[in-house]
Amino acid sequence: MLLATASLAASLATSDAHAGATIPFGEDKSVSVGFGMRGSYSSIENGAPDGSHANDFNLDSARIFLGASLNKNIKGMFNTEWDGDRIRVLDAAAQFAISPELNVWAGRLLSPSDRANMAGPYYSLGGGYWAGVASRYGYNGGIFRGRDDGIVVWGNVAGDKLGYSFGVFEGHTFGIGSLTDDGAKAVGLKAADKPMYAGRVQYDFWDAEPGYYGTGTYLGSKDILAIGLAGRQQKDGVLTVAGIGDYESWNVDFLMEKRLGSGGAVSVEAAYYDYDTGNVVLSEQGKAWSAGAGYIFPIGRGSLQPYVRYQKFEADTAIDTRQQDVGLNWILDGYNAQVGAAYSRTKMTGTSDQSRFVVALQLQY
Repeated sequence: MLLATASLAASLATSDAHAGATIPFGEDKSVSVGFGMRGSYSSIENGAPDGSHANDFNLDSARIFLGASLNKNIKGMFNTEWDGDRIRVLDAAAQFAISPELNVWAGRLLSPSDRANMAGPYYSLGGGYWAGVASRYGYNGGIFRGRDDGIVVWGNVAGDKLGYSFGVFEGHTFGIGSLTDDGAKAVGLKAADKPMYAGRVQYDFWDAEPGYYGTGTYLGSKDILAIGLAGRQQKDGVLTVAGIGDYESWNVDFLMEKRLGSGGAVSVEAAYYDYDTGNVVLSEQGKAWSAGAGYIFPIGRGSLQPYVRYQKFEADTAIDTRQQDVGLNWILDGYNAQVGAAYSRTKMTGTSDQSRFVVALQLQY
């Protein structure tokens, strides 16, 4: 199995979530490597140049997971991702595991945020979830896939039932039009260079969820009842040619997953978001909601997981974005091998509905 460091870097909840290769070279010393990919076919309403349905095949994600252990307390991760044009650095961080209650990570990584963002596309309910409607952390900004440069302190206390993470990061990841400090200087904006503070606390009433990252579904392997609260703030965090504003956001999220008889499990998720860009970018400022439900049950080979999800973002421009998803995943080997089909309908105020049908394949090694 991959080391927990590499697994966590890939947005996993547990160290044995997917297969890989580990090469030991001494006591508590090893190097590990793994690979993950998601590919899809999409039929998109009015997506072709002539207004007909578009038919697209796409490599949505291709990741290489690399982990290393110097000893039981000092580890590291280096992970890459395909951005549609080239391979880029996804995560690169040193990891100091002082105790289960106290860990320190420093480098480039996903900063504390909501469950949906921390789970990512490989571990969400139904699979393939990308931030963008309700969960907008790192959506249109950030270094890459919502990552940021900084340092985070995290741990699990109270019998692993209470998880916390607090970090300090470079920031300026709020969304469309964001400038770096150098970009702000180039256009003559006089802005403070303050860090972004981000944090998350979560309590598990039933089974515990140890680790830094979470998952959107445990595929029936745990009984989960959890509530999380996350927030981030940066003075002059909104840098655009149109102006400067303070960035603040917070959210609360909920997950319930209960195992039933005959190997099945039902899950329900919900989240609320509040985004504030200091009235500089109203299209990224507002409130959002999301909710989803799924049911997983075994079949002759693997399991089936039908699910539904609803998302809504009410921007302060009075333009709402709503998306409804209904899908079915065939779980062949946990998070390692899945085939899914989903139908989505998206509606923005003042525009026509757009629907899409997606068939996706997910593999991890």
